[in-house]
Amino acid sequence: MSLKAVLSEINESLLCPTPQAWVDVALENQDSMLIDHANCEKKAASTAMTLLYRHLNREDLLKKMSQLAREELLHFEQVVTIMKDRGIQYKNLTSSRYAGRLRDCVRKDGVEELVDVLICGALIEARSCERFACLAPHLDPVLAKFYKSLLRSEGRHYQDYLGLARQYAGKDIEDRIDELRRVEKDLIESPDSEFRFHSGVPTLNHGADNDGSISVAS
Repeated sequence: MSLKAVLSEINESLLCPTPQAWVDVALENQDSMLIDHANCEKKAASTAMTLLYRHLNREDLLKKMSQLAREELLHFEQVVTIMKDRGIQYKNLTSSRYAGRLRDCVRKDGVEELVDVLICGALIEARSCERFACLAPHLDPVLAKFYKSLLRSEGRHYQDYLGLARQYAGKDIEDRIDELRRVEKDLIESPDSEFRFHSGVPTLNHGADNDGSISVAS
């Protein structure tokens, strides 16, 4: 599939685009954006590894999650290298509400839990891909090239997660996918007091917190 087709599929899968207000704050606070991007890549690798350990009898999942974990760790290393070149100190930041709220929607029962985790993984990867595409035209050449290079892999991760969810569900899950898409849309479009890579619409008067992150107050 061409990159254009991948981005078209991603944009169709999400119920809203990234608000321009988020893009504006991200461009003004690229240090914090890169720190949280690194954290996101590390968490994505951890999620894939957790699925590997929990579902030893699912051969297709083992293969795809193994590949995904390796790619996410490579991306983590690449982000950290870019940060080092720019004199940005890597540090832990508090988690955004985004992934946590999606996890809160996961059903806690066998196959349904696995399916929901996979759908949420797909949505997170899709949003990451969409935001890389939003940011790339406005970044310096080095960072723009890097973010463009991530588009195809993030798009593939979205497809892998969603394909596995449909495979293991054993029934039509489009209504469930749409339900979680609506949750994702609300998180992206609603006001957010904290700037993160997957945060919602930043409120006004943003400034640096003690931990170097960007907090915004209404």
